[in-house]
Amino acid sequence: MPSGHELRLATPADLPSIRQVIAAAYDKYLGRMDRPPAPVLRDYTAAVVAGEVWVTGNPVTGLISLSRVDDAMLIENVAVHPSAQGTGLGRRLMEFAEQEAARCGIGRLVLYTNEVMTENHAIYSHLGYRETHRSSEDGYRRVFMEKILADV
Repeated sequence: MPSGHELRLATPADLPSIRQVIAAAYDKYLGRMDRPPAPVLRDYTAAVVAGEVWVTGNPVTGLISLSRVDDAMLIENVAVHPSAQGTGLGRRLMEFAEQEAARCGIGRLVLYTNEVMTENHAIYSHLGYRETHRSSEDGYRRVFMEKILADV
């Protein structure tokens, strides 16, 4: 983790910052889509209260939202403010997801991204995720990916 960017569980007081980081991180996709990306519209209150969102930075510059779904850890969202992109923070958040899954005894990580977010497909593939399928969900065309953890 870059210096000064320790990861901690989000609190309700972080919700305005979480919304700002997500809005900024997804802004570049607005012109490619016919409506805002799903993470921009999501209310993170319940996830924060449930202890499923971790943040870094003061002010918050990055976050990851994780939840257990069946036999997998779902990465519901990973977002890095544009001012912190390219610093390795996104990679560190994804490494944290692997660590958290292993800590919980979960050997599979899953995620999805929108088809138009082609940069994400490449990043996730580079990190060892493989595409499992594509489908439309809630009006969004999504690419579903997974990563099997060898050590769990």
